[in-house]
Amino acid sequence: MPRFDFGSKVESLIDWLQTHLTWLFDAISAVLTNCFDGVNAVLGAPEPLLMGGILAVVTFWLRGLLPALLAMLGFMIIDSVELWDNAMMTLSMVLVCAVITLIIAVPVGIWASRSKAVSTTVRPVLDFMQTMPAMIYLLPGVVFFGVGVTPGLLATVIFSMPPAVRMTELGIRQVDSELVEAAEAFGTTPGNTLRRVQLPLALPTIMAGVNQVIMLALSMVVIAGMAGASGLGEDVYNAVTRVEIGAGFEAGLAVVILAMYLDRMTAALNQRVSPLGRRALAKAAAMASGWKLVHYRPNTAVAGVGIIVLALVAGGMNMAGGDGASQAGGTNVGKGKQIKMGYIPWDEGIASSYLWKEVLEQRGYKPTLQQLDPGPMFTALSKGDLDFQTDTWLPTTHEQYWKKYGKKLEDFGQWYGPTSLELSVPSYVKGVKSLDDLKANEDKFGKKIIGIEASSGEMGILKDKIVKEYGLSDWKIVSSSTASMLSELDRSYKSKKPIVTTLWSPHWAYSKYDLTKLKDPKGAWGKGDKIHTVARKGFSNDDPRVASWLKNFKMNEKDLTELEGMITDAGKGKEQDAVKKWLKKHPGLVDKMAPVSGGGNAKGKDAGKAVNLGYFPWDEAIATTYLWENILEDRGYKPKVQQLDPGPLYTALSKGDMDVQFDAWLPTTHKQYMDKYGDKLTDVGKWYGPTSLELSVPSYMKDVKSLDDLKKHKGEFKGKIIGIEASAGEMGILKDKVVKEYGLEDWKIVSSSTASMMSELDRSIKKKEPVVVTLWTPHWAYAKYDLTKLKDPKGAWGKGDDIHITGKKTFGKDFPELNTWLKKFKMSEKDLASLEAEIQKGGQGKEKESARKWMDAHPGLVDKLAPVK
Repeated sequence: MPRFDFGSKVESLIDWLQTHLTWLFDAISAVLTNCFDGVNAVLGAPEPLLMGGILAVVTFWLRGLLPALLAMLGFMIIDSVELWDNAMMTLSMVLVCAVITLIIAVPVGIWASRSKAVSTTVRPVLDFMQTMPAMIYLLPGVVFFGVGVTPGLLATVIFSMPPAVRMTELGIRQVDSELVEAAEAFGTTPGNTLRRVQLPLALPTIMAGVNQVIMLALSMVVIAGMAGASGLGEDVYNAVTRVEIGAGFEAGLAVVILAMYLDRMTAALNQRVSPLGRRALAKAAAMASGWKLVHYRPNTAVAGVGIIVLALVAGGMNMAGGDGASQAGGTNVGKGKQIKMGYIPWDEGIASSYLWKEVLEQRGYKPTLQQLDPGPMFTALSKGDLDFQTDTWLPTTHEQYWKKYGKKLEDFGQWYGPTSLELSVPSYVKGVKSLDDLKANEDKFGKKIIGIEASSGEMGILKDKIVKEYGLSDWKIVSSSTASMLSELDRSYKSKKPIVTTLWSPHWAYSKYDLTKLKDPKGAWGKGDKIHTVARKGFSNDDPRVASWLKNFKMNEKDLTELEGMITDAGKGKEQDAVKKWLKKHPGLVDKMAPVSGGGNAKGKDAGKAVNLGYFPWDEAIATTYLWENILEDRGYKPKVQQLDPGPLYTALSKGDMDVQFDAWLPTTHKQYMDKYGDKLTDVGKWYGPTSLELSVPSYMKDVKSLDDLKKHKGEFKGKIIGIEASAGEMGILKDKVVKEYGLEDWKIVSSSTASMMSELDRSIKKKEPVVVTLWTPHWAYAKYDLTKLKDPKGAWGKGDDIHITGKKTFGKDFPELNTWLKKFKMSEKDLASLEAEIQKGGQGKEKESARKWMDAHPGLVDKLAPVK
């Protein structure tokens, strides 16, 4: 029978849903996340023992004194193993999922109990939901919602719903039909029959379903740790992937305590809310003798007062509390900004991630770390749920993920390489030096290769290439985890048993064990990879400073393996402590990895002086003026920025009403102003050049390449040249020389503004209409549009200008320090264009902020342009 490809159909459906129902997924994500955040904020806010006391009072109310003491003991154990916060996150997820599940499931169960057609339809759906492997629900959750809490919550709701529907339907169907008939005989409406007869009598069965919902929800939120859900699930997942037995036991114990608490509380709640349960409780209380205090259960009012008192105490402690921690002003450049980091549990990934976590914290950021397998990791990056990760092996190991998600990611470049992938065996296994030797020695190894995470690129290459090239298709490839592989290697090495494992270089295992890297004569592994830092699309725009730090990050093998070894020796939960210890052995490394300008607070000799900066609205003038406004503020000056046309600006400089401006085009464009005011000004020097002035047309005007061509195409251009400000020197040259030299006297020269000219150019290009505009080089328009600079065979424009800084006559005397800085100021065309583009992107009114953002992407720039000893 031909194979029907269900998988591809499902993937096509998912692609369609992603394309057309994004709004729905965003809405679901917002609801689930906000519900979780709200509940977690309530449960996580008080001190652990106070919150434990509140939960113990609930136990006292529902079960009595002894269970309350045991519950408090359990919560104290969770707090003692430092898992309280994660336990509250898990409890929050369980409660949110249980409530949402019951809101959906109970009405469906009631409907099914009253309609045989509905019951018949719902039953196979519930069978499907209940028997589908739990982890499968995480896949669409990750695809639609990314990693984190949301896919875990959604998967939990789906997984835990069937018992609630079934038990609700069963409870109502089991109500004695004679009671229902009697109610109906007395004229009771169907709604009242349901509320007053069926539901009260079915409540014990429904509550049993609630209990099952909560237990299933707890089991699922633990599994959801694989998809990056917070809480105890993440601790369990981390412990399993790293084979940390102690950490796994502690996390598992916390899960057991929560499970027992929730199970006992829901069972006891049934007795409180069910009429039959309350009758049984009253009977038990009447028969109790001896230790009555042990059997005492306070009424709702007394328990409520106890909970309110503890909650008020917790609230008061939170208001009075505060860690008082502060960051030195010079290094607190992050100002508490959150950065989400992910890492694959490979040694170099763990080492580099915790290193950057420590560095970012020292710079005032609040980074969070999340362990994920490669698949969910790259999915999360592509959806923007994570900001960056440092362990992408390219071009080979993670090629499959880069092909799939590369367009949605940013590659910050390699920080280590080249690497190598390999299979390795202990050196005591004689006669096995190459992959070619494995086939002949298959009995020694039991035809088994111990691998790592199934989603890793190395495992893909092993299965797709290595086994085929070397005839190992009948060998078993054991997918596990890096930690499990290393544990199996250690166990086999100690007992001198043959073993083949996947490994890579660099890895600390080669220094701990005597291993043989199996040669690859056929080159099936490919060339060595380089380890890259990869971020979500747009991260470099959102945080250019951190992006710049990451782009410049490098580590050598000695430092990397040393850091890996210290983290491995420190053990689970002590990674950042090991990083701090390692950094103490490498003083100054944080400043090298994450430089901060001038310590962030170095002031100039003339700090406090007011400086009047003038500019006219040309892009390079706007860019450099706001750049220097930021620099001067960093150095303690008090700059004031004012926009003027060239004529008024030069007049103001000559009178001393303005101190300095950055956009004097000399010797040509602004010659008229220098001729008039030159003896009353100071030429500080040029910072860019040479430039050029030109007329330009869109490149789709195929026959217009030179100024000579304009005259015969007058009709197409309607005899019109779109200019800029009438007072600009370029406009003077255009009117006095260019139009005369090329016979364009009958053309209309439209004086407007730079912004108006650019707007007309943009409009014309979008409509593919002919247009001639005044432009100059450098200008960002040439990067945005495909334009032709019209040649000037007669040299009417003159030679290219240099851009100078001009100040008032006494500028050097009044501002000696600033004068020294500006004399040495230079910018390349690339830097100037990128600064102009950043300001264009920021938009009007955001020039200063945009310049600051560009500066953040060029750390150390303030110290370079305005050095302070």
